[in-house]
Amino acid sequence: MMRRYGQSVHTSSSRLSHHHYAITRTTVAVSRFRIQKPLDIASTLRFSRVFSQLPRFNSITGPRWYSCKPESPNSDQTKSAETHKCRSHTPSPSSLQFWTSTPTWRRAAVNTFRCLVGCTSGDFSAMWFLQMFYPELGVGSIMAVAMASGLTTSMLLETVLLRFGRDGLSWPAAAKTAAGMSLISMLTMEAAQNMVDYHLTGGAVAFDSPAFWAAAVTSTAVGFLAPLPYNYLRLRKYGKACH
Repeated sequence: MMRRYGQSVHTSSSRLSHHHYAITRTTVAVSRFRIQKPLDIASTLRFSRVFSQLPRFNSITGPRWYSCKPESPNSDQTKSAETHKCRSHTPSPSSLQFWTSTPTWRRAAVNTFRCLVGCTSGDFSAMWFLQMFYPELGVGSIMAVAMASGLTTSMLLETVLLRFGRDGLSWPAAAKTAAGMSLISMLTMEAAQNMVDYHLTGGAVAFDSPAFWAAAVTSTAVGFLAPLPYNYLRLRKYGKACH
């Protein structure tokens, strides 16, 4: 209940903030002024300046606070609204609730799989080619070149998917977006795959060996799982994907 002419304001709702209180006092002041004196142009301008300084309200619960910046219109993430969360409403990564978003895990898994296809195809192809024709390079050099090849094929594949997929970006925009992918995610994937492969097969590519294919499946699975939590973290906290 409220008393007239600018006296103390009482409300039965504890949810009203001091901003609501300021608006109520201003409204009472306007009513009092209009009773005492007709509202002229100067007074109208004065009260309009007062109202312009007050926060915008979404509902009676309080003002709307936005801490998220809009993403680029060419960003693939803008088309997945279920994964876009404002920072002020996203739980802390140290809490269990942060890691329980099923849509975000699904989107992160798709992004990681696309990266896995590109990295694995380039990695194994380079390893096979170098071991067949340049075996004198050694395992260390071959794996380093294979990792670089995997990164390259991953970005090339992503460029093609962004150009002809649902995004429909132009070639320059697709190439720029692919080049902006997370190198941390791809390097983690490549390193995990190569370490597991080297541990199981010594880095040898033998297509006629069942042990090689078993090692390939194992290293691929590890390469998929290694960067997945990081991709989820970037997608949930920052709205950024590796793809």
